[in-house]
Amino acid sequence: MAFDILCLGEPMLEFNQQPDGNYLPGHGGDTQNTACAAARQGASVGYFTILGADTFGNSFMDLWRSEGVDCSHVKQVTTAPTAVYFVTHGPDGHEFSYFRAGSAASKMRPEDLPVEAVRSAKILHVSGISQAISPSAADTVFEAIDLARAAGRTVSYDTNLRLKLWPLSRARAVTHEAMKRCDIALPGLDDAIHLTGLSEPDAIVDFYLNLGAKIVALTLGAKGTLVGTESERQLIGGRKVTPVDATAAGDTFDGSFLARIAAGDTPFEAARYANAAAALSTQGYGAVAPMPRKAEVEAFLATG
Repeated sequence: MAFDILCLGEPMLEFNQQPDGNYLPGHGGDTQNTACAAARQGASVGYFTILGADTFGNSFMDLWRSEGVDCSHVKQVTTAPTAVYFVTHGPDGHEFSYFRAGSAASKMRPEDLPVEAVRSAKILHVSGISQAISPSAADTVFEAIDLARAAGRTVSYDTNLRLKLWPLSRARAVTHEAMKRCDIALPGLDDAIHLTGLSEPDAIVDFYLNLGAKIVALTLGAKGTLVGTESERQLIGGRKVTPVDATAAGDTFDGSFLARIAAGDTPFEAARYANAAAALSTQGYGAVAPMPRKAEVEAFLATG
C-alpha cells in the first residue's frame, strides 16, 4: 500500500497530570502524534518504529489499529523497552519529564527501514527528535530522507528541538543538514530562534527557504502560522479557544497540515485548516485523545 504519509520516530507512553494530581495514561511521541492527527483528517498513514515487546508497546499497536494508522512495518523487540514520559502542569504551562534512554526506538538502524514503503509514500515525515534519540536513529532518518528523495517523494521535517537529548551545536548541524534535503519545513518559533540565531519570523522563513525547503510553515503559537514559498508569503491567523493542555498542538498542526497537502490544498489553505485543528486539540488533556477529527475541524472553520 502506498501511503499518503509515512511517519518515522519514537512513540512514548504518556502520563499526563490531571487537575486532581493523578496521572492519565495515554500515547505520545511527536511523529506518532502527527500520524494519528493525519489519520483523523482522513489521510492514509503508515508508521515505522521499533517498540519494546511489552505492555506499553502493545498498547501502541492497539492504538494504531483503532486509529487507522498502518503499523505493519513496526518491529517489536525483547531487548529494549518502549519509552515513557510524564507531563506536569504549572503557572508556566506544561513540563515534560522523559524516561527514554536506551528505548527500543533509539536502536533503529538504516537496515531496519521498510524501503518500499518509504519509496512509495507521497510524504515522508520525520523530526529532530527522530534524529536526537541516538546516532543510529539519526542515520536511519537520513537514509529514509535519501530514499524518499531518490524516488521523487516529498519530505517533511519538524525541528522539534529537545536540548535534553543533544547539545545545541549538534542539533544545529544535524537539523540544518536534514533541512537541506527536505521539501516542507515545519519549525516552531522558539526552536527556530535557538537553531538559526534569528528572531524575526520572516528572516527565519528566509533561512529555511535558502537551505532548500520549498514550503516553510513557521508556527507562532496563538498568533498563527507564517507560511512561505519561493513566490508567496502569508501570515495565517490562529484560532481563539480556551486551552487546557497544549501537549501535542504542534504535532496536530503537522498531521493536519500534511493531510491537507496530500489532499491537494495549497500550503496557505492547509495552514488555515491545521491552525484550527491545533487549537481544538488544546481543549483536552493528553496528546492523542483530544485531537479533532475532520468533521470537527470543518465545523469549527465554518464558525468564521
